[in-house]
Amino acid sequence: MTSRFDGQTVEDARRSLASHLKSASIASAELDARLLVGEALGLDLTGMIARASRRLTPDEARRIEQFAARRLAGEPVARILGVKEFWGLSLQLSPATLVPRPDTETVVELALELGRSELGIQPRRILDVGTGSGAILLALLSEWREATGVGTDISPAALQTAQANAGRLGFASRAVFVACDYTAALSGTFDLIVSNPPYIRSTDIEELEPEVRDYDPRAALDGGADGLDAYRRIVADSARLLAPGGALIVEAGCGQSGPISQLIAASGLMPVSPPKADLAGIPRAVASRKPSR
Repeated sequence: MTSRFDGQTVEDARRSLASHLKSASIASAELDARLLVGEALGLDLTGMIARASRRLTPDEARRIEQFAARRLAGEPVARILGVKEFWGLSLQLSPATLVPRPDTETVVELALELGRSELGIQPRRILDVGTGSGAILLALLSEWREATGVGTDISPAALQTAQANAGRLGFASRAVFVACDYTAALSGTFDLIVSNPPYIRSTDIEELEPEVRDYDPRAALDGGADGLDAYRRIVADSARLLAPGGALIVEAGCGQSGPISQLIAASGLMPVSPPKADLAGIPRAVASRKPSR
C-alpha cells in the first residue's frame, strides 16, 4: 500500500502532516505532527532536526500514514503514543485510564501549597481514590520523598497501568494499588486523600469533545445525574479514613466547587482554603481538613 508520505524527507513529512491536521481544524496540528512523526521514526526533536533531509523508508511512511489516519479520526495524540506527561512524569496509558490533563495538576499544586502553609501538611500516608494511571499519587510521591501511598480503582486494568508506571518511575516500593469501589476495601487512616473522580453529568457526556467522549473510559467520566455521585462517597469515606488534621483534596468540574463544599460541611470536615483555580480561572481543586482531636 502506498502512502502520501512515500519519498518525503523527515521535514517534508512533518510539514505535510501538520497541513493535513490543520485542514481538519485540529488546533494543535504543528505539535501533533512533530510528536507523531517523531514517534514513527523513533526520533526526539533534536534527532528530527539533525535528520530533517533524510528520506523516509516505505515502512516509516506507512507508520506515519497510520498515525495520521488515527489522529484525523479524532484519536488523541496521547492515546496514539500510549504515554502522557504529568507533573514532569512520563505516564503510560491504557484504554482503562483517563488521559491525565493539566487541570488535574491543580490538585497537586494545592496539596504542596498546604504543605508550605501554616497547616504544615507533610503526609506520611497518601490515598488516591480512583487513581487511573496513578498520575496524582505518583506526582505527590515524587515531591514528598518520605511518603507512601495507596491508589484504588474499580478497574483492575487501570491498576495494572498504575502499577507499571510506579515501577518504571521507581516508586514501586512506596505505592500499593488496591482494586475496590472507591475506598470499600480500606481501613486505617491517611494524612492526605486526593481524587479526580468522575464528575460529568450523565446527560452531558454525549456533548463532550470527541477526544474525551470516544476515548476516555465512560466509568471515569460519568458522575451520575448531577455529577456529584462520586463526591458523596469520597467525602463521607474521607471523614472516616482521614487522620485527625488530615486533608482531602478533590478535583472539581466547572460550577461544582460550591456543591462540593456543601457536602464537605455536612460531613464534619472543614474547608481550609478557597478552591484553587486552574489556568482558565475555573475553581478546580477543593480542599478540606478533618479537625484535630
